Amino acid sequence: MRRWYGQFLGFIAGWLLLRHPVGGLLGLLVGYAFDHDAFSSSRKPAPKREAPPRPGAGNADVDWAYRVFGLPEDASDAQIDRAYRKLMGQYHPDRVAGAAPDLQKIAEQKSREINAAYDRIQKLRKK
Repeated sequence: MRRWYGQFLGFIAGWLLLRHPVGGLLGLLVGYAFDHDAFSSSRKPAPKREAPPRPGAGNADVDWAYRVFGLPEDASDAQIDRAYRKLMGQYHPDRVAGAAPDLQKIAEQKSREINAAYDRIQKLRKK
């Protein structure tokens, strides 16, 4: 069964707000869009994130780690630390503890990716 109350309520609200029949027509159009789910947020699948590379992947591993932070390979340790702290502050799972489960999963995946990239860079720089 189709919804009808959006059109009805839109018509009444439009007429009362604009105090003119044109307001009723505008309200009717908005109500029609509401009844047909034009305002619902259709969930698009999240874009695929790059998975952390396998051990022994070579130079691609290094490129991936720096791409996560958006820094060149010759970035200083201070720049890397700043980028790490900024991204972890943004994607830490505790910051989205009360959010939707989908957001929590994304934050957990992103924080794992950030931690893996940071660990990889630290290992490369200590050699």
